[in-house]
Amino acid sequence: MIKVLATIPLWGWTAMAVLSLLFFLFPQIDLAVAALFYAGPDGFPAAKTLAEQVIYYSVPYGLMALYVGAVLLWLFNTAFGRSVWRFTGRKLLYVLLVLGIGSGLIVNALFKEHWGRARPAETMEFGGKKQFSPAFVPVAGQVGNSFSCGHASGAFALLAFAKLSRRRRLWSAIVLGYGLIVGAARMAAGGHFLSDVAVSFFIMYTATELLYAVLFPPKESP
Repeated sequence: MIKVLATIPLWGWTAMAVLSLLFFLFPQIDLAVAALFYAGPDGFPAAKTLAEQVIYYSVPYGLMALYVGAVLLWLFNTAFGRSVWRFTGRKLLYVLLVLGIGSGLIVNALFKEHWGRARPAETMEFGGKKQFSPAFVPVAGQVGNSFSCGHASGAFALLAFAKLSRRRRLWSAIVLGYGLIVGAARMAAGGHFLSDVAVSFFIMYTATELLYAVLFPPKESP
């Protein structure tokens, strides 16, 4: 277990701890960033714009196309004894587990459904009626799906595909850029706070690295 945890470098654990502590101790960071996108009576002008909607729907439809394609590629390789992109059943299991455990189970099922954190547009600070709460502080009796960001976690789930690529750094940078664009769009629309996006990134990064270490031990790395 220690060897698995050690696959994430010390700077990674440190960054997660420091940023989490900052968001917890200084919740005004979230409010200050959200205020950049808020226009008073007009709310969050970016919400429902064409650009915001394109980015918003690119995640579910993009993921659906990519994962269906991954399953079809595995079926093709299995049925015809081929090795296109060396995509094996273990690699398929890996990308599915990263999405399922990281985004599906931890972000959406555990946090979003039970944390009670209101979205920026729902809080009293930005014209709503709900109570603002800092990151990592669950709110009993309040319905809220802000913590953490589901769309960002879906985008960052693509880190698993980048991890399997021969050009990991390039594709990881591309995925990171896409995830940040998705996160920025959700913040601009008043759907999430900065900490929601950051936490989703750390969850997906951790899931990507730890599951890779479990499924592909050093001697068996693809």
